[in-house]
Amino acid sequence: MAQLAGTKPVLSTAVPVFLPGKYNPTSKTVDSSTSGQSSPAPPKPLLIFTPSEKGTYPVILFFHGFYLRNYFYSDLFRHISSHGFIIVAPQLYTTIPPCGMGEVESAAKVADWLQSGLQSVLPENVEANLENLALAGHSRGGKTAFALALGYGDPAQSFSLLVGIDPVAGTRFGETTPKILTYEPNSFNISIPVTVIGTGLGPESKGCLKPCPCAPKDYNHEEFFNECKLPKAHFNAKDYGHMDMLDDDLPGLTGKLADSICVNGKGPRDPMRRCVGGIVVAFLNYYYFKDQKVDFDTIVNDPSVAPVVLDQVQFDTTINLKY
Repeated sequence: MAQLAGTKPVLSTAVPVFLPGKYNPTSKTVDSSTSGQSSPAPPKPLLIFTPSEKGTYPVILFFHGFYLRNYFYSDLFRHISSHGFIIVAPQLYTTIPPCGMGEVESAAKVADWLQSGLQSVLPENVEANLENLALAGHSRGGKTAFALALGYGDPAQSFSLLVGIDPVAGTRFGETTPKILTYEPNSFNISIPVTVIGTGLGPESKGCLKPCPCAPKDYNHEEFFNECKLPKAHFNAKDYGHMDMLDDDLPGLTGKLADSICVNGKGPRDPMRRCVGGIVVAFLNYYYFKDQKVDFDTIVNDPSVAPVVLDQVQFDTTINLKY
């Protein structure tokens, strides 16, 4: 059987984080009309994924990309949550995005709401461990996550880990505000571990009718990684595009735009979602659980175990491992 470029067969010996986990995720939407009376309503509508099994789980606060919907990431969230994580994904805006600091300030308000409001909207048998709170985001949401970690928006909530999924800081015409890039190596004032996941096709454009790439050079994952301090990790999905971690067949006009505006890989999206989700899970496990470092180490030392082709793989702690 012919194999599409960039994809790999699913093997029974695959690294566990690239396969569905042992938990059964459930999801719910929460806004001011559905939150409990005894706790404050969230400042923005939320999509929440949690394991359905009783337990206490680390939390990931995830920010969507430019003009996207939080539910466009449902398959990715389901994969991550199946490995024992709560995901809180606010819908920061639905029409024209706010200018300047508005988006980051909204994100900070959601982060600060978690301590007082999150537990009240979770299933009765599920508890949130907010001492282990990771920031994550895709595209413009990746920049939002970095901005919060840098202290923009003055969040009172502290964060333990940071993940940028093909983060983008601007267009080919310049950086959007707030301007966080310095173009100096190791210059980000971020003291928590960071993983950056990029796409090989993100910097490409779809031709003269759509001349602007979705993740232009100098504003994409490479520059974000370059400016992070240690410890930091980097992965690049060589044959996939900026939107290829989203769900299949996205609904509505916004979904059609998301599917058409960026260069996409030729393979199915499921391997890309499993790859991104698996790296996120492995990274969080590496730092949260002392006995669960093997998966992240395996991916770094042998990127061929991933469901898609990875290059630019690097994990900087005290030494560099480059492929």
